[in-house]
Amino acid sequence: MKVTVEVDCTPLEARQFFGLPDVQPMQAAVLAEMERRMLADLDRFSPEALLKSWMSLTPRGAEQAQELFLNLFRQGFGGGKPPGQ
Repeated sequence: MKVTVEVDCTPLEARQFFGLPDVQPMQAAVLAEMERRMLADLDRFSPEALLKSWMSLTPRGAEQAQELFLNLFRQGFGGGKPPGQ
């Protein structure tokens, strides 16, 4: 014999029925704190800030990146390494 019971209720009603605590205030507080932190750090992840931090890793960061991309493009088009290297 197989018996199927279907209960139509909201998550809040189910929590109340089983005697579980109401977590909505805590969830709202956690989400508000996450939003506050994300908005406070938003400027750190702008494209300009990311490039500035990446290029500051070496003294010649910008020049090395330019040389790297130039060599990649030359190799991609079959030019190989530039003369003198």
